[in-house]
Amino acid sequence: MVDVAFLTTTVTGLGDMGMSLAIASIGSAIGTGIAGMAAIGAWKKMITSGQKAATALLIFVGAPLSQVIYGMILKNAIADANLAPDSYIWQIIIGLVAGAAMAGSAIFQGKTGARACDAIAAGANDTAKYIMIIGIVETVALFVMIFTMTGLPTG
Repeated sequence: MVDVAFLTTTVTGLGDMGMSLAIASIGSAIGTGIAGMAAIGAWKKMITSGQKAATALLIFVGAPLSQVIYGMILKNAIADANLAPDSYIWQIIIGLVAGAAMAGSAIFQGKTGARACDAIAAGANDTAKYIMIIGIVETVALFVMIFTMTGLPTG
């Protein structure tokens, strides 16, 4: 008779299956796309009117990218909590909801950045104030990440 040994693998720290990272990244892609299209339009408007194209518009295009980092940090925090496998569905839900909130922040950063690009192209060059508004919208994603991380139970 042949003895058959079965190997079992225990999966620990599965976390939210990358949902917070994936959803936040989708929001970042949308936000950068919105601001990027506005920046191109603003540059066109500035160049055709004889103005120099303002490179400061790149600030508004890149602003929504930070939500990818926040999604990654949260994904790792959920995985590192090493919660019991029977809580995986709740971890996925937490990741989805937090990722969606971060995505919303990124999308609205893109929309706000688009308005800032348009304002600069129209001659309202108050870039510092526009960056402050972008920062306020950014704060939503930071709060979501921090509050979700501090609310995680430990395994």
